[in-house]
Amino acid sequence: MDMADNDMAGIINEQAQRLFEGTVTRDQLTAADNGDFQATLWAQVGEAGLPLALLLEEAGGIALDPVQAFELIRSAAYYAVPLPLGETMLVAALLNEASEGPASLAHGQAGQASRVPYGQACSRVLVENNNGWRVFERDQITGEAGRNLAGEPRDALHLQGDGRSVERPQWLGDEGLAAVGALLRAVQMSGAMRRALDLGVAHATERKQFGRPIAAFQAVQHMLADAAVQVASASAIADNAAQAWGKEDFVVRAALAKVRTGEAASLVARVTHQVHAAMGITQEHSLHFYTRRLWSWRDEFGSDAYWAEWIGQAVCKRGGAALWPSLVAATS
Repeated sequence: MDMADNDMAGIINEQAQRLFEGTVTRDQLTAADNGDFQATLWAQVGEAGLPLALLLEEAGGIALDPVQAFELIRSAAYYAVPLPLGETMLVAALLNEASEGPASLAHGQAGQASRVPYGQACSRVLVENNNGWRVFERDQITGEAGRNLAGEPRDALHLQGDGRSVERPQWLGDEGLAAVGALLRAVQMSGAMRRALDLGVAHATERKQFGRPIAAFQAVQHMLADAAVQVASASAIADNAAQAWGKEDFVVRAALAKVRTGEAASLVARVTHQVHAAMGITQEHSLHFYTRRLWSWRDEFGSDAYWAEWIGQAVCKRGGAALWPSLVAATS
């Protein structure tokens, strides 16, 4: 990426952060938890061009470097933006065409797709089944509402007709959309972890016990330091996987990212709730908007245990001697 591209990416990311910080309110998050799709917020995100970040310029996109494009997804997760921004961005990039509205991705079979992110709000859904990839448009989609622990829509869809067949990229191998979704959730978890940690540090600085902030106690300092290490590690390995977007080693890097961020999410959620104590489990505090997402995203598009097993099987097929060279190659 040259200096001009870096400048453009910086401008877009700064614009996105201002948008999220200035428009995503607690009331919106609560309303989204209750099932209200934030159409006005989606319109603002669309006007800013954020769903086109990874789409090629010749297709009408912005064509950011993948790491910079995924940084937008991380920023959205940091503010708990209740929209399928990441799904829409990735569907546009995979199809090399923009959607008229929100889009999502899913696995399905025989006209059905379960737990589709924001499925009923989407104008387009990219579905992977035994017949390959199919695109279903709004008039081909009906369904029933469902939700994950974070209150995000995970709908059961009925898909009419055969949809439009599209070619699956070879660099995604047999895992296909599962690997795409794994990286998406890994990046989102790294953003939500960062926000949870910031809330924990702020609370520890402000909360006083025995006449001094609890941040002055060594035990609290150690807990927050451990959480900070986890956030940094998760962010780094998610960026490493984003760098491989469109390359042959993408799937293994996405798998490593999902495993590492899933493990980190468990620790960061635990630590930040411990630091907040009873206050952190109340509806009135904002922490739950981020930790509930961590717990939900950890299990979506394959849990860390699923991808750890996948990595193990891939290494075994190549022989034990390939383990260390494979890990070095996938993390360099």
